[in-house]
Amino acid sequence: MSSRREFIEKLSITAISVPLLYSPAQLFAASSEPYEGPILKVAIMGLGSYGTRVAEAMQSCTRAKLVGVISGTPSKIKKWQSKYDIPEKNCYNYDNFDAIKNNPDIDAVYIITPNGLHKDQTIRVAKAGKHVISEKPMGINAQEGQEMVDVCKAANVKLLIGYRMHFEPKTVAVIQMRKDGDFGQPKFFQGQSGFTIGDPTQWRLNKELSGGGAMMDIGIYSINGARYMLGEEPVWVTAQETKTDPIKFKEGIDETIQFQMGFPSGAVANCLSTYSMNNLDRFYMTGSKGFVEMQPSTGYGPIEGRTHKGPLTQPHITHQTLQMDGMAALIFDGVQPIVPVDGEEGVKDMKIIDAIFKAAKTGQKVTL
Repeated sequence: MSSRREFIEKLSITAISVPLLYSPAQLFAASSEPYEGPILKVAIMGLGSYGTRVAEAMQSCTRAKLVGVISGTPSKIKKWQSKYDIPEKNCYNYDNFDAIKNNPDIDAVYIITPNGLHKDQTIRVAKAGKHVISEKPMGINAQEGQEMVDVCKAANVKLLIGYRMHFEPKTVAVIQMRKDGDFGQPKFFQGQSGFTIGDPTQWRLNKELSGGGAMMDIGIYSINGARYMLGEEPVWVTAQETKTDPIKFKEGIDETIQFQMGFPSGAVANCLSTYSMNNLDRFYMTGSKGFVEMQPSTGYGPIEGRTHKGPLTQPHITHQTLQMDGMAALIFDGVQPIVPVDGEEGVKDMKIIDAIFKAAKTGQKVTL
C-alpha cells in the first residue's frame, strides 16, 4: 500500500457561478474571512496511510473537523489522540463503534478500510444515525453498493464516496469547459492508470478484502474520468486481461486490464489499468472543437494539464481538504459538486467494473 501512495505522490476554475454547484473558487474566496457556520464533525475509521493523509488535510479545513477515530490498533488510537487532540470518549474500536449512536460530537464517519469491509461498516454507521463517507471503491460489486445506498436512505443519512477529483480545481475547470461546449462534441477519451505494486502480502492483493486488483484500486479513476470528461454514461464495455505473474496476482486479482467503453453519442473510451507498469497517470479527451490532456491526472500532488486554449493554471490545494469542506457544504447546505459524490455515483462505477470483469473473463462485449 505504501508503494502505491509513494508513486501517486510523485505523480500527484475559474470562478463560474452555477446555482447549487460547489466551486473550489468559492472556497478560495471564503478562506479570506473567518467561517462561522456549522462544522462537520468527522471520525475516521481506518488509521492507515490514506487515513493519515485525510487527517492531515483536514487540519486545513474550514467546514470539517477531525473529532474521532475508529481502529483495531490501540497504539494507533493513542498516537492519533495525542497528535490531533482527540478526546477519549470519541475513540472506538471495530467491536464497539456502534456506540457512536449516543455520541452527539460525531456527525459522520469516513470509512477508510479495505474495500471488502465497506458494506458492513457502512450499514453499522448508518444504523447508528451518522452520515457515511466511504472511500472508493464503495464496495466490491454493484450489489453491495446498492445495498449501502438503500440502507443509508432508510436511515435518513447521507452516503458520500471519496471522489476527491470532483473537487480538484483543474479537473472542475475541464468539466466546466466541456459543459460550456468548449471542446465541441466529445469524441474520444483515453485513460491510463497504473503503477508497480509492492508488498505481495498487502490487503490489496487479497481477493476477499479488495474485491479485485488494479481495477478496483486505480482503474476506477479512468472509469470515473471517462464519465465526467465525456459527460455520458457508457452503454457497453469490452476488456482484455493480461497476467504475467500468477503467483503475485492470484485468481480474482487482476494485474493488467485494457478496457473499452462505448457511449450513446458514439464517443468511445480506451483505457488501461495496471499494477505492473509505472508512469501511468494520464487522461486525454478530444472533441470536435478541441482537446484536453492531463498528466498527472489523478495523483495527490498538483494536477498538470493543457487544452487547445493553453495550459491549466488553477491553483493547487490539497485535494482532501477541498473534498471534506465540499462534503460539509453538501451535507449542511445541499451544495452539490460539479459531479456527484453520492452513493448512486459510486454504484454507477461499480456496475461498470462488474461489466469489465465479465467482459475480460468471457471475451464478449457486455451491454450495460
